[in-house]
Amino acid sequence: MGSNMPLLKTLSEYYDTAIKDRADPRTDGWFLVHSPWPPLCILLVYLVVCINAKRMMQNVPAFRLRGILLCYNTALVFLSAYMFYEFLVASYLAEYNLFCQPVDYSTSPLAIRMAKVCWWYFISKYIELLDTVFFILRKKFNQVSFLHVYHHSTMLINWWLGVKYVAGGQSFFIGMLNSFVHIIMYTYYALSCFGPTVQKYLWWKKYLTVLQLVQFGAIFVHCFHNLWTECDFPDWLNGMVCGYMISLILFFLNFYIQSYLKGKQSKEKRN
Repeated sequence: MGSNMPLLKTLSEYYDTAIKDRADPRTDGWFLVHSPWPPLCILLVYLVVCINAKRMMQNVPAFRLRGILLCYNTALVFLSAYMFYEFLVASYLAEYNLFCQPVDYSTSPLAIRMAKVCWWYFISKYIELLDTVFFILRKKFNQVSFLHVYHHSTMLINWWLGVKYVAGGQSFFIGMLNSFVHIIMYTYYALSCFGPTVQKYLWWKKYLTVLQLVQFGAIFVHCFHNLWTECDFPDWLNGMVCGYMISLILFFLNFYIQSYLKGKQSKEKRN
C-alpha cells in the first residue's frame, strides 16, 4: 500500500495542476465547468440510456411528440442563431485574426463576451442530448446509431476542455461555424415536424450531410494550419481537434455513401 502513495500523490498533484492552476480563471466557477466529474457523470448516464434504450421502451408505446419537437427544434434554431451572432460580432469587434488568435484571458467586456458565448455553446451540447431522448421516446432506434452517439458524447468532453482552458481565441471558429450549420439543420428538423405536406419540399436533406462534411474539412484545415505556425494557442488542442475532425469526416462520409449513393444505386437497379 505504502509503495502506491508516491504515485497517488503525483496523480493528485497533476490533477490539481490541470484542474486548478491551468484553468481559465474567468470560467472556472461557471456551471458544469470547474470539475470534470459532473460532465463525465452526465456522459455515463447518456451512454447507459442509449445502450438500454430498446429494453427501456419495450413495454411503452411510441410517442409522437410533434408539438414538443416543433418547439424544441425552433428553440435550437434561435439559440444557434444567437451563438453564431455572438461569435461573429465578438470576434469582429475584438479584431480577431482568423489564422492566429490567442485567447484573451483578461476581463475586458469583449473577452468576457466571447467566453460567455463559448460557455453557451458548451451548454447547448447538453441541450442537444434531447435529440437522442426524443428518438428513443419515438422508438426511432435506427437513429440512435454509433455515429449519432459518438458525435454527441465526444462534443460534451471536447467543449468542456474548450471552456475550461481556452474560452475564446482560435476556438471561436469551431463554435461559429458549427452554430451556422445548426441553424440550417434544426430549421430542417422543425419543418419536418409539419408532416408529409411539408416534408416533400425537404429534398435538400442530403445536402445537410455535405454541409457538415465541408464544415469538418474547414475546421481541420484551420487547426492544422495552426500546428505549423507560431501561434500562442495550445498545440495539444489543435492536434486533438484535427484528429477528431478526421474521425467525423470518415464517419459522415460513410453515412453519406450508405444513405444516398448506395441507396440510389439500389433503387436504379430495381427500376
